[in-house]
Amino acid sequence: MKTIQVEVEDSVLEEVERATEALEMTREAFVRTALERALRQREIIALERRHARGYEERPQTAEEVGEWEAEQVWGEP
Repeated sequence: MKTIQVEVEDSVLEEVERATEALEMTREAFVRTALERALRQREIIALERRHARGYEERPQTAEEVGEWEAEQVWGEP
């Protein structure tokens, strides 16, 4: 494991301090968790972009879209 030094705005650090206290976590654990989640989110964003490119390259036909129209009807509450 490596140690890093990061500069953050005072307001961000204050919010991190409040969050770590409320979550009963150390600042280090909080930052590690935040970084891990950001990396997972990066993977999700990449997959979403790939998915969107696929639809741009091969858009759905009217028939494919029409198959799902009945599923969109929620009916009266």
